[in-house]
Formats: sequence, C-alpha cells, structure tokens
Amino acid sequence: MSIHEIFMPALSSTMTEGKIVSWVKSPGDKVEKGETVVVVESDKADMDVETFYEGYLAHIIVDAGGTAAVGSAIAYVAETEAEIEAAKSLANSGSTAATTPAPEKVPATAAVGAPTAAAQNGNGSNHKEGRLVASPRARKLAKELKVDLTSLKGSGPYGRIVAEDVEAVVGKAKPAAPVTPAPTVAPIPAAPAPVPAAPAPVPAAASSAVPGQVVPFTTLQNAVVRGMVASLAVPVFRVGYTITTDGLDKLYKQIKSKGVTMTALLAKAVAVTLQKHPLINASYSEQGIVYHSDINISVAVAMDDGGLITPVLRNADMVDIYSLSRNWKSLVDRARAKQLQPDEYNSGTFTLSNLGMFGVDTFDAILPPGQGSILAIGAARPQLVATPDGLFGVRQQMQVNITCDHRIIYGAHAAAFLQDLAKLIETNAQSLTL
Repeated sequence: MSIHEIFMPALSSTMTEGKIVSWVKSPGDKVEKGETVVVVESDKADMDVETFYEGYLAHIIVDAGGTAAVGSAIAYVAETEAEIEAAKSLANSGSTAATTPAPEKVPATAAVGAPTAAAQNGNGSNHKEGRLVASPRARKLAKELKVDLTSLKGSGPYGRIVAEDVEAVVGKAKPAAPVTPAPTVAPIPAAPAPVPAAPAPVPAAASSAVPGQVVPFTTLQNAVVRGMVASLAVPVFRVGYTITTDGLDKLYKQIKSKGVTMTALLAKAVAVTLQKHPLINASYSEQGIVYHSDINISVAVAMDDGGLITPVLRNADMVDIYSLSRNWKSLVDRARAKQLQPDEYNSGTFTLSNLGMFGVDTFDAILPPGQGSILAIGAARPQLVATPDGLFGVRQQMQVNITCDHRIIYGAHAAAFLQDLAKLIETNAQSLTL
C-alpha cells in the first residue's frame, strides 16, 4: 500500500502550529509532484504548500479554518485511485501507528519563499525556477475566466501570479484602490508633525466584536502573544531623548514628491547611526554577544484585522533613500495582503515603533525577541526653546525612547547612540540622501 501522509510544515523558525486557509485540491483530485495542494496561514503570512508525491488527494484530515500542530497529519495522498478508499478507512480508524505498512510522511513544502532554517530541515522549500507559482485566488479566477496560467507573467513576489495578473489579461483589471489613510498602518506617517484630525480606526477584528463576546485570537495575534510573553523575561531599561526635527522636516518636504516616506528617512537615520554603535545592533545569546554583520531595520506595523507585524528594511544603512522607500511600500503592501516571506519579517536586528501620527508624545516599546534594542518614536510638535544665541524660538521636536536588553547594553551605550542620532537628524539630515 502506497499511502502518504501530508503533515503541517514549519514555515518559520517560530511556527508551532498552522491554520488551513483553503484547500486548492479536493478529495479525489489528481496531484502532481511539486503542485500546490493547500494554503496555510503561518505566524504572519499565507503560504502555498505543495506535496512531494504524485497521486490522488485521498482524504483531508484538517478542513479549511482548522489548525494543526507542526508535524501533525493534515491529509493523505494515495498513489493510485484504488487506494483512496483504504486511505479513508485509515483516517476513520483514528490511528496510523497500527497500519502496516505505516503511511509515509510527506514533508509538504512552502511553494514560495527564501530559505529558512525550517526549509533546510525539510519542512520548507525555495521557489523553483520553471515551476508555475500562482495564488489560490488567481487559480480560481483563471479557471472561471478560462485563462491559461502558463501564458502569464506573475507580478507578485518571486514572479508569483496573483489575481490582478489574471484580471489584466481579460481586460477586467480593477482600478487601483485609493490610498489608505496613514492611521490605518502605524509606521507610515505623512509627516512627523501633524496630529490626525479624526481618531485612528479600530482594527476590524476588534470593531466587529459584540459586547460580551469572546473573540478567538487570530494566528497572527497568537504569534504576537507568544513573542511578548517571551520578551517580559528579558531585563530591560529605557532611555529617553528629545530631538529637534526642523532639518528632517525640511528634507522630507523637498523629496516627498519623489516617493520618499518619513518611515524610510527615520530608518535610514537609525541605520547610519548604528554603524557607529554595533553593540546597539547586537543581540544576546547564551554563548555571548551576537554582533550582526548587517543592519536590518524592522518597523512595527499594526494590521487592519488585528495583530502586529514587523517588515524588515534589509541593509538600511547601505541602500539609498529612494530605493529604501520603494522597498518599504512593497513590504507594507505585501504585509496587508499577507504575502511576506518569513525572512522579510523575522530578520531584523533593530526595531522602530512609530506612533507619532497618532499624536502620541512618548511611550515605551516592548523589546522584540532576539533583538537588543527597539526605538519608540513620538509625534513632532512645535516647542518654545532657548536658542544658542540666547533668544527664544519655536522648534519642531519629537521624543524618542529606546528600550535595551540590559544583559548586553548599558545606559551609557544607549545614551551615546541617541546623542549621535540626534546630531545626525538635527545638523546633517541632508546626508541621508547621499
């Protein structure tokens, strides 16, 4: 008997369980080796999952909407049609251990993505050149509109075909959606100074709740809970600083029309400063201090349906501000669509959390697991200050507050970093465009 067990893959190093978003194949359908059979929601993204075996999807153990622990069986694949009934009987028996021979586990793999530790252990795989990769919605739409997917060139990550590609072919492309107001996504302020006229919208998951109702956590929210609980075990300290932003504001107004975002400017300023302070970019391990070779800036983004994700601007100190801004826009768009790959949200070495656009003056940020520091940024406001010539003047100023892992970083280290960051923003902001 050749019945193979598809089990829940580990799509990231922190994933302990996955949620079945949808089954691309139905029981009885023929499946090819390397073909997508199911879409799984991991900690922070939806991923196409494929099987290594050719045969027939004999039985689905975990239906759409259900969850399963990493490594547990979610379906059976039979190599022949004659074995489909045997697979169903196997599932109904509720045990695979007593079956002889036992069904072979199929290490289902992620169809798209950069290599992760999980992938190297057989629980995930890289995108393979020459293989058709399309989102489940694109496949469904192509079937309805009778579009040959092999004739399309995907515009999604790693050339993935998305629904918009199918719509464009049949002349039914939808107009671009209007730009979502800045308060919807926390880290993209239109400018650091203004306070929004209307209160920020409540995430959809919270706003739809009925008083007295218990709403289960989403997979993303559960991932945040686990990370925050782990962070509370780390001894931390916080240091605050006031930074005058007139020079940064002026630069932003000059280059905003070229697509530059304030988020990219702040990330660039932090990354350049971290070059002088490698300890602030480091992290703790039981073996000692881990000095990272790259400066990857994570930026906290509040998702519309609840939860938090931290897209990463890799090598932010070396990438020019225009490319950095384009990268940021792409990351946010794909974060909203839950299409980020694991290395695009878990490879950060330093985190920014910006609540300035909400009018927040100052706040404490919780240290993310695996990092040594996180910087909380408040709103820039006009303040009456004493000028160097002994007079009074009005300056735009913002409060920043850094949280550090006290096992490796001390107060003097954090203070020196904030001094250099303030100096860069206040006196040499123009250098961020070089």
